[in-house]
Amino acid sequence: MSNLEKSGTFTLGGFTVKRLGYGAMQLAGKGVFGPPKDRAEAIAVLREAVESGVDHIDTSDFYGPHVTNQIIREALHPYGDDLVIVTKVGAVRGADASWNPAFSKEALTAAVHDNLQNLGLDVLDVVNLRAMFDMHGPAEGSLEEPLSVLADLQRQGLIRHIGLSNVTARQIADGRKITQIACVQNQYNLAHRGDDALIDDLAKDGTAYVPFFPLGGFSPLQSATLSTVAAELEATPMQVALAWLLQRAPNILLIPGTSSRAHLRENLAAADLVLPPDALKALDGMAG
Repeated sequence: MSNLEKSGTFTLGGFTVKRLGYGAMQLAGKGVFGPPKDRAEAIAVLREAVESGVDHIDTSDFYGPHVTNQIIREALHPYGDDLVIVTKVGAVRGADASWNPAFSKEALTAAVHDNLQNLGLDVLDVVNLRAMFDMHGPAEGSLEEPLSVLADLQRQGLIRHIGLSNVTARQIADGRKITQIACVQNQYNLAHRGDDALIDDLAKDGTAYVPFFPLGGFSPLQSATLSTVAAELEATPMQVALAWLLQRAPNILLIPGTSSRAHLRENLAAADLVLPPDALKALDGMAG
């Protein structure tokens, strides 16, 4: 049994994927802008990820922009039948590397076609609509118009499944009135657990929850606690943080990113790590 098979599987839209995947954001340059320092290593990371059993890659055409999708295409096209590529729309990058909302029909349609072209696909497996009402976290606001645009592109056969990112429970409920929601992608980790109830509700519905920033926003005390637990388990802090997420709920799918093959191997090894009760108790006490 490979490492990734130990983490189990879950449904992502109409696909069944291993719960430990890969996020491509770090394949772009500094600040997720421009080309990587080492394109050959970026290609090698993607190829090793897939060779190791990863069947779920998260990306976006606004990473770079265009950079990560073009690298994915160069590294992996033609794609294996079991590989699910999830992208996201709703933003564009400024010349100054800024992240700007792009919710108009024209912008969303262009984004879908850009993703198709740069990935070399005729249809996108999953497209997440990234809410941009607040860059720092979910904030209420209507997603009816942009989500309706994506639902129309879905009916045209350009998108198989639609998800939401950086959203509230109300936005998810409202979104389900327009189209089926395949997954929700929000910030969630050991220290930031505002979505606890949402994760459990989505699990009951069979909807995947994809947390990002598994080590984001920790206080020095929280980081120290994590490092102590990791040292006791002879693991890295990232491995412990990922293992905790895998044990937190069965519908959680992970997309840790890296531009290094060595770090990729460390991340994927988290599937082997089972946290004992005393470690879970210490980690559960880290909630902010």
